[in-house]
Amino acid sequence: MTDDDRILPAALAEVAGLGFDFDEGEGVDFEPYDAFLSAEETTDWLRAWTGNPELDGDAFRVFGQDGTGGYGAIWLAHPGRPLAEQPVVFLGSEGETGVVACDLASYLWLLADGSGPREAVEHPGREARPNAELAAVAERLAPGARRPAAEVAAEAARRHPDFEDMVFELCR
Repeated sequence: MTDDDRILPAALAEVAGLGFDFDEGEGVDFEPYDAFLSAEETTDWLRAWTGNPELDGDAFRVFGQDGTGGYGAIWLAHPGRPLAEQPVVFLGSEGETGVVACDLASYLWLLADGSGPREAVEHPGREARPNAELAAVAERLAPGARRPAAEVAAEAARRHPDFEDMVFELCR
């Protein structure tokens, strides 16, 4: 990757500007950042989270967190491909993990359908709660990728079945 992979993609910056409504636990529990966590912060967190002092955080670009401290991140699973083509993952504070979306376009539609990273992993079949502002962003930036959140999350899990095993290996 290049230095460009440390710059928050415009789509994530726009989403960060909108925020999310927690709606007393019925909405989306996610606080997007205005910038990625630094490489140092990501490494420090990953080492603490896994208990493995040898790791670095180079495989992840953390762009937000939920109320429990779990992170939403881009996982650099496909070397040489742009950030927008990399999977979006959830790394929960209590060890929950999962691939949320196969790419940034799919992630935008997951958000527009009323799910965030944590909801996609912990409640993949939850009822849609469409968000008009996020749908407008998704329609403008990813017009051909519209799908319900449950389909986005199911495809991501199907296409990246090795993610949880990879995370488990990091903990060794």
